[in-house]
Amino acid sequence: MNHWKGKIKVARDDAEEPVVGENLDRLNQNLQRIEELSKRMVAALSARKPGDAGLSGPGQDLYLKAGMAMWQEMLTNPAKMMEQQVQYWGQAMSHFAEIQKELAQGHLALQSEDDLPEDKRFSNPLWKTHPYFNLIKRQYQVTAQAMQKAVDELEGLSPRDKKRVEFFAGQIIDLFAPTNYLATNPDALEKAVATEGESLVKGLENLVHDLETRQGEILPTLADPSAFQVGENLATAKGSVVFRNHMMELIQYAPTTAEVHQTPVLIFPPWINKYYILDLKPQNSLIQWIVDQGYTLFVVSWKNPDASYAETGFETYIEDGYLKAIDTVCAITGEKQINAVGYCVAGTTLALTLALKAKRGQSRVKSATFFTTLTDFTDQGEFTPFLDDDFVDAIERQVEEAGYLDSYYMSKTFSYLRAKDLVYGPAVRSYMMGEPPPAFDLLFWNGDSTNLPGKMTVQYLRGLCQGNGFAGDGFDMLGERLHLSDVTLPVCAIACETDHIAAWKDSFRGVVQMGSKDKTFILSESGHIAGIVNPPAKKKYGHWRGPEPIGTPAAWKEAATYHEGSWWPFWDQWLAGRSGAMVPARQPGSEAFPPLCDSPGTYVKETVGG
Repeated sequence: MNHWKGKIKVARDDAEEPVVGENLDRLNQNLQRIEELSKRMVAALSARKPGDAGLSGPGQDLYLKAGMAMWQEMLTNPAKMMEQQVQYWGQAMSHFAEIQKELAQGHLALQSEDDLPEDKRFSNPLWKTHPYFNLIKRQYQVTAQAMQKAVDELEGLSPRDKKRVEFFAGQIIDLFAPTNYLATNPDALEKAVATEGESLVKGLENLVHDLETRQGEILPTLADPSAFQVGENLATAKGSVVFRNHMMELIQYAPTTAEVHQTPVLIFPPWINKYYILDLKPQNSLIQWIVDQGYTLFVVSWKNPDASYAETGFETYIEDGYLKAIDTVCAITGEKQINAVGYCVAGTTLALTLALKAKRGQSRVKSATFFTTLTDFTDQGEFTPFLDDDFVDAIERQVEEAGYLDSYYMSKTFSYLRAKDLVYGPAVRSYMMGEPPPAFDLLFWNGDSTNLPGKMTVQYLRGLCQGNGFAGDGFDMLGERLHLSDVTLPVCAIACETDHIAAWKDSFRGVVQMGSKDKTFILSESGHIAGIVNPPAKKKYGHWRGPEPIGTPAAWKEAATYHEGSWWPFWDQWLAGRSGAMVPARQPGSEAFPPLCDSPGTYVKETVGG
């Protein structure tokens, strides 16, 4: 390096020598950092445990089916295949010729705009004006369109296999986007030049950090973990833990009104993530809003299971979670009934619990509200690619070995359902641009995920998702065969229009099959989280309300009326009509159940693995 330093000094005048020296010193420092980071990266990668191949991609049978379908089309309709190829070749060669013409005329910037669809990944002006980057972008987009068209027009596959082929073809298309690679990403190259390579060093630091944190697995950190502290700037609604067992902590929130509705409200959040999605910050806290409307509110905070929970199934969640929480709330408030709320998988389990209680002739729940809940799994929507035997068999092997499904696998699955936004985009910003993860509370919560007990995971995947027992022949649980039609109390279901986890049409189909005579269905704009956490003050997303949920989802929506703003106030009216008279506000706990600690409690702060 000193040899080159001398030559560079000779080539410049004396005024520039100190600058050159500083730059070379900085380059030497960066090279040393890269060498150290490379050693750490190799060590982190070597620590990666061999994974089950079934968790990384579809089984060979899907490739075989797709290959056979393509071969059959080639034999029966060669003209169609040739037309697709000729169209692709024509587009590719036409653009190449256009670029060659521009360069031959001495144009280093393109004189005309391309007509391809807008894509935020290609927002840098160089993608449109620079011949090299424009060629790469257009060839990628033309190739992606050709692949998508070939898959869309592929015949001879069942609808389920077709959906899986479409999903995995999309994954390949997203993976090979030129923005994912340094040599073909102008943003990353410009920043590397501007920072004299510092951005690349910082990017390598971010990559090594993620590898070390995840034991050799690559999944970008989505939010700055140091920016948030549960109980300090997240989950700050005032309350107390009033009960604790091996499955849950039960939180009762402090009243903010002089009087409250007589019937208390009990929320069961999903145990795939932690409950504080409903209490991220005061201005969008559904928990605080419910309290402010004059309800005595209880929320379950689930235990993060480890290997000792291997035999924990839905039975335990129902008996030591749902039933115990309901009885405890009744004991603390002195009421005979509660209004229950279930979110996502916790809504599915709430429906199972209500069916069980109906079979046993119990009536401690006055009404039930379901947030983005699936109970009929005839169509699993975007999860279809992960619910065939190749993946489920691998998950079953994993939980048999470990005793639980590590949160990493769920995080990875959810992320790859939105790979452009939750995998590749963050990876580019972190690993190539050298940017730190943002201080974003929602993404912080998304990364604060939990494990799933082994038995419960298999019950859910085999019995509900694959077997569809609850909406079909029945789901055997605690000595009873449970059916959706056993849910007969008043229900209100809120689904979300663009939900990719619990598609609204599938949620609607389950509500239709419930045996309740009093059923209300609300369709919120936006997705699985934003459609639920939608405070009225923001005036952001509207919703549809309509007739009783019967018939098809399309017919219901056609007859429904769109309303501006959040569905929360309407739900408050619905809930208030089923919550009795107003009574003096209740403070957390009772003589038999004294407060154990302040909210948010201890379970929510446990790290993954317990």
